[in-house]
Amino acid sequence: MAQVLEFKLPDLGEGLTEAEIVRWLVQVGDVVAVDQPVVEVETAKAMVEVPCPYGGVVTARFGEEGTELPVGAPLLTVAVGASAADGATDGSGEGLGERGAEGSDAGSGNVLVGYGTGAPPARRRRVRPAPPTAPARSGTSREAPTAPSAPKSPVRPAEGHANGDAAHRDGTRGDGPVPVISPLVRRLARENGLDLRELTGSGPDGLILRADVEYALRAAAAQGRTAQPTEPHARVSAVPAAATEPHAPTPVSAPGGTRMPLKGVRGAVADKLSRSRREIPDATCWVDADATELMRARTAMNAAGGPKISLLALLARICTAALARFPELNSTVDMDAREVIQLDHVHLGFAAQTERGLVVPVVRDAHARDAEGLTAEFARLTEAARAGTLTPAELTGGTFTLNNYGVFGVDGSTPIINHPEAAMLGVGRIVPKPWVYEGELAVRQVVQLSLTFDHRVCDGGTAGGFLRYVADCVEQPAVLLRTL
Repeated sequence: MAQVLEFKLPDLGEGLTEAEIVRWLVQVGDVVAVDQPVVEVETAKAMVEVPCPYGGVVTARFGEEGTELPVGAPLLTVAVGASAADGATDGSGEGLGERGAEGSDAGSGNVLVGYGTGAPPARRRRVRPAPPTAPARSGTSREAPTAPSAPKSPVRPAEGHANGDAAHRDGTRGDGPVPVISPLVRRLARENGLDLRELTGSGPDGLILRADVEYALRAAAAQGRTAQPTEPHARVSAVPAAATEPHAPTPVSAPGGTRMPLKGVRGAVADKLSRSRREIPDATCWVDADATELMRARTAMNAAGGPKISLLALLARICTAALARFPELNSTVDMDAREVIQLDHVHLGFAAQTERGLVVPVVRDAHARDAEGLTAEFARLTEAARAGTLTPAELTGGTFTLNNYGVFGVDGSTPIINHPEAAMLGVGRIVPKPWVYEGELAVRQVVQLSLTFDHRVCDGGTAGGFLRYVADCVEQPAVLLRTL
């Protein structure tokens, strides 16, 4: 007999609690192998392809593209075992809960960011068929309906993925919690005065999706009334989840403007920058530097053959040398212990603008890399950032950030420190300007450097010494020979 196993959204690490479905890589009825990627999701850190630990036939998918799911929510079900192919078309669901043939319980043994795909449990409860009142489904698929046109009664959840909520298990909402796809959706409804009990969800088993709440808010705005229904028993018909744009936040109309939800990368950046402003007493100092000799040195390096050296790599090498002289700026503050922790390794973050928003990839052990190694690592991480394939580990753990905002054609900036770091070096554009060189007025390649630092870790003298050393290395690259 075939066995239906439920695969849930795994813990993606780094404290992430939810992810948005970007693209399904399999359809109901497809045959999947162990560790085959089945869905691409976006977290607040990166885009991740999630592999399935089971091999067999996909019998159901949960959630449309664009839907946010919490960690532990069902992603799909897979029929495994000798009769898996039959199980894919068995609409009754009977007999699918028993353990399969010997050997079908082997997991992949691989790990996805802390998620181990071990052997499945010894027994799984049977997946019950949908009651007659539920919309018709093909085979044993419990995939979310895509086009509900009228309110429907909540459907009793299958025992394979019940969340333990009493009201949800009973199939009625009563006075208990309303089944909602994620806490963010519940908060969206609460902030807009929307009673979730007046909605009928379009998700599996009546689950309320973000699209349902947004549709109700749009409908309320269009009717010129508040989102709170005026009739106690009125229900708002939910829009199908498939009607939402899968790869972009759905705007919610509001008087005088448009609401755009802060989620994914933009939401994570907003939270981090807000925390930085709240907790870090920052200050900024800046200086103009003559980068002519640095540009000539780079030209000479690249003319000598071998891999090309990027300007960012040379600036990073200067940063690591400066941090060796001023280690106070390579630190973090533990306010609970009231301690400043100076860090032994330099994990250098660099700001990268992508279509998904601002991300800060981290070059591990930057202090131990030469210019060629830094150039190669910057190129690799930049390409991964543009493709959206950076892992959470590549986006966290930085100790100092280099921000080359000159690529946007601006001279200066006062950047916000990347919490919990203690400093950030900003580099403006390098442009020809009049400059006094060896006592005479000349046209030189000038750059503005700025340092934003946490005033708890050092005073202005230390910050100024760091920035002056960086400027000296830019103006006279031979200064770096002292630290090589």
